[in-house]
Amino acid sequence: MKIAFLADPLSTFKTYKDSTYAMMVEAGKRGHEVYAFQQKDMAVEQGVVTARVARIHFTGDSQDWYRADEPAETNLGEFDAILQRKDPPFDMEYVYGTYLLELAEKQGAKVFNKPSAIRDHNEKVAITQFSEFTSPTLVTSDEARIRAFQKQHGDVILKPLDGMGGAGIFRVTADGMNLGSIIETLTGNGKYTIMVQRYIPDIVKGDKRILVIAGKPVPFSLARIPQNGEVRGNLAAGGIGVAQPLTERDFEIANALGPILAARGLLLVGLDVIGDHLTEVNVTSPTCFQEITQQTGFPVAATFIDAIEAAVAASE
Repeated sequence: MKIAFLADPLSTFKTYKDSTYAMMVEAGKRGHEVYAFQQKDMAVEQGVVTARVARIHFTGDSQDWYRADEPAETNLGEFDAILQRKDPPFDMEYVYGTYLLELAEKQGAKVFNKPSAIRDHNEKVAITQFSEFTSPTLVTSDEARIRAFQKQHGDVILKPLDGMGGAGIFRVTADGMNLGSIIETLTGNGKYTIMVQRYIPDIVKGDKRILVIAGKPVPFSLARIPQNGEVRGNLAAGGIGVAQPLTERDFEIANALGPILAARGLLLVGLDVIGDHLTEVNVTSPTCFQEITQQTGFPVAATFIDAIEAAVAASE
């Protein structure tokens, strides 16, 4: 197969932990042709979506890991699969990219995850569709509602809807200290919608990333455990990742959501669970492949490429 990855610059990859790198290498091992391009490389002219795409060759050296051919203008419909792996922020440029990929689908491209499904599943707001698995949650830009929610629940977490890696997350305890300033900062004085959730004490045991591939959960999560007094377990915020078997509750959540999300075109999803509660549904570029494989031996990248091969075969 010819597989193209829409990703951030390859030169920025941290190969010891990057999930997209693991996907690429696994695809290459199987003899698939691997290509890469960035969102800025896409264009639509006279209704046809193309991109400046470079074929990637692997060196076997994890430090100096690839060679790239000269990019060539290519109709995206020529690829057997396009993997959308661009990281957030999920801004309007990201949305424009999904529009172009959606048009490419109509011209024969097979895109994973489905562009419209990515667009329809904000990684924070999507949990509100599954409130039976969440802690009490409020989505609003209204200060009065936020204050009432904090008064009711005491200890709360406030966060923006478009961040990643734990950026912009605040905890306010029962005394309400700095609540006004945090609301002003996150909402831009009422202009931006945010999420507020009751604090989940089990965060001290880790923010679990559960990977769901083609509707089925990987049997191990990566618990990202906060360090140095942080309330954020994100690896980007200094959390330590510890792989562990899924709990009964983890399986319950993953098995309930997996088939629903897969049917919507989300081949790969990263569910975030703290204790017994769902906190995010990650659909843009879920990570933690390598950490889980390194600590448990479970072949996450191979399982994912299996799913890509099966999805392409099923669509032919």
